[in-house]
Amino acid sequence: MSFESVNVGNLRVHVCSTDKFKTTLIVAMIQQELSAETVTRHALLSSVLQRGTRTHPSTVGLKRKLDDLYGATLFGDVFKRGERHILQLGLDLAESSFLSDADTLLEEGAAFLGELLYRPVTDGEAFREEYVRAEKKNLKQKIESLMDDKIRFAALRCVEEMCKGEPYALFNHGRLQDLDGINPQNLYTYYRELIRTRPIDLYFVGDLSVDRAVKLVEDHFSVETSSREELPPTQVKSYQGEVREVVDRLDVNQGKLNMGCRTGVTYADDNYAALLMFNGILGGFPHSKLFINVREKASLAYYAASRVESHKGILTVQSGIEIANYQKAVDIIRDQFDQMRQGKFTDSEISQTRAMLTNQLKERQDRAFDLVDAHYHGIVGGRERPLQEMIREIGQVTREEITTAAQKMSLDTIYFLRDRKGGEGDGKN
Repeated sequence: MSFESVNVGNLRVHVCSTDKFKTTLIVAMIQQELSAETVTRHALLSSVLQRGTRTHPSTVGLKRKLDDLYGATLFGDVFKRGERHILQLGLDLAESSFLSDADTLLEEGAAFLGELLYRPVTDGEAFREEYVRAEKKNLKQKIESLMDDKIRFAALRCVEEMCKGEPYALFNHGRLQDLDGINPQNLYTYYRELIRTRPIDLYFVGDLSVDRAVKLVEDHFSVETSSREELPPTQVKSYQGEVREVVDRLDVNQGKLNMGCRTGVTYADDNYAALLMFNGILGGFPHSKLFINVREKASLAYYAASRVESHKGILTVQSGIEIANYQKAVDIIRDQFDQMRQGKFTDSEISQTRAMLTNQLKERQDRAFDLVDAHYHGIVGGRERPLQEMIREIGQVTREEITTAAQKMSLDTIYFLRDRKGGEGDGKN
């Protein structure tokens, strides 16, 4: 299954025409530059836009409308892709062919999403105050709750330290210190500028033609001819200096050891598939080196895994360890890096990883939203990589290419979250 893309005014429309799913998915993706000035407003806006429209200004009215659309699901969020901050707003509708009033449901759904995007509930030139106040409270709780999830907290802190001074260091849900300065007026001003000037991509996945999707966009979305701003590319760095070690002390019983590496490879690069294979052998799966050698054989970690950020060109390792085992764990994880650089991995590890990655990519074809997400990586990364093409590339990666990807990677930051007590010889001081 593939997408056909067309421009409708200054909107980009992507249509996957398929009868495979029992729902029709419509998703809007709005890009913003990841920056301290906008990160919290952008995160807050995602929630405020889901509170109501001019036609359905109340929470009850909004829920009633979704019920009228045969229990359609409204969703929204913000996430990072490299140094792009993406606001996502979407609607999952019952597939029209299963219903008696098939012709009107898709029309009404598109009209509803268009109204959420372009005609939100306002009081004059401002969002409704009670909605902004409530969503600020919710966002504050979401940011604060990060402290309750020490695995996520450690992952964020590692990235903050590794990317200090770079936009990517920012948390996708924003900063507590910004909330007091946001009000219904300046948030609405921000929204108006965003919706007018930033790149917007509209996705349709379901049993409809490109022509039908284009007509829906023309009828229910704000189609203009003015050009939208090109956002700056993500900074991709290759760190060559000394490895930084950072320690945080909190009330924890289990240490969280995270490592941040610069890969020098992004989604647009020819050797991206080799990087995925490298990560899979290193720490992406239960058969990977980190899991087998750090967790199983050495019993040094409760969990140990690695993941790639495709657009920033970084790889992070996450592990949970006994605090006293800090140095042992660091040494054995670094040894896994060295083994990869020296090409010390088996044919079995290669074939297992190839099979796991291939299965992951095939499974993405079975979920409508995963199809959208996979295609949108190409929009943000500046290079389309259809899932079938990625499967083919994974199948062709050689041992030498995996070794080369390992050799390009450099360890940048070691981050350790540990308890408040302890001294010499008790883990990292």
